[in-house]
Amino acid sequence: MRHVPLPLTSADTPADAPGTARRAVSTRWLAAPSVVVLVLWMAIPLAMTIWYSLSHYNLLNPDAKGFAGLDNYRYLLSDPAFTPSIVNTLELIGSVLIITVVGGVLMAILFDRKFIGQGIARLFAIAPFFVMPTVSALIWKNMMLHPVYGLVADAMRAMGMRPIDWFATYPLAAIIVIVAWQWLPFAFLILFTAIQSLDEEQKEAARIDGAGPIAMFFYITLPHLRRAIAVVVMMETIFLLSIFAEIYTTTSGGPGNATTNLSYLIYALGLQQFDVGLASAGGILAVVLANIVAFFLVRMLAKNLKGEYEK
Repeated sequence: MRHVPLPLTSADTPADAPGTARRAVSTRWLAAPSVVVLVLWMAIPLAMTIWYSLSHYNLLNPDAKGFAGLDNYRYLLSDPAFTPSIVNTLELIGSVLIITVVGGVLMAILFDRKFIGQGIARLFAIAPFFVMPTVSALIWKNMMLHPVYGLVADAMRAMGMRPIDWFATYPLAAIIVIVAWQWLPFAFLILFTAIQSLDEEQKEAARIDGAGPIAMFFYITLPHLRRAIAVVVMMETIFLLSIFAEIYTTTSGGPGNATTNLSYLIYALGLQQFDVGLASAGGILAVVLANIVAFFLVRMLAKNLKGEYEK
């Protein structure tokens, strides 16, 4: 007996298959410009940097180019300035994060209370964030921390103290103050926005139960700000890895290597010694370091978000 195939029903017929395929192709074409821009903007420069990092290439002797393998990386890792640059970078990031997070929390708590002139005070509090890094470095170098006519020197003389040449005696501390002054408003804005979302009924219930200001801070306010603090730490760390203008304007990496961070070391290798190969190797190491830091920061933020959702 011959088998006769049953006719396909409308449910079995992929009637919309051509339309789905056309929509998929259209979606790919719409996404193509973004992919092309991404490749041109990121992949090609990264590939060229990797290639230069594996090559002998000095702008003072461009004809002596050749494949170097890992020589640039070995030379950079053995450079006496490399280890201090990593230490200075981490010290700068850690110190600025502590100052901005602690200061931002305290400022957010202060501005969460009503007082006369709150709007003007808030404007002055966030103003440093809109000052260009070079301008803020010049302000601190020539108007605030100058050992002869700076405001800090005048205040020290008024108290009977001897003025200090901050950029010669405590150069990295001076850089940390400048950078923290710039980034404190950013932390304040994020944390102030977060603290305003705290439920007033929750705070009122805690007061009724007898919680004092210290208990309110540690058991209600601070846990509520945990997610915002994680965002501040992640965003600031990414940008603080590339601090350059403040160092270039004030100390030029000195005295010695006291304020040379990884960004300034790459600049010195590439634009002062004209060694493109070494500078490219430093850039690749900086990218690796940034990705390692970003990995742990994203994990920390994801853990905080998971804790918020579980609550």
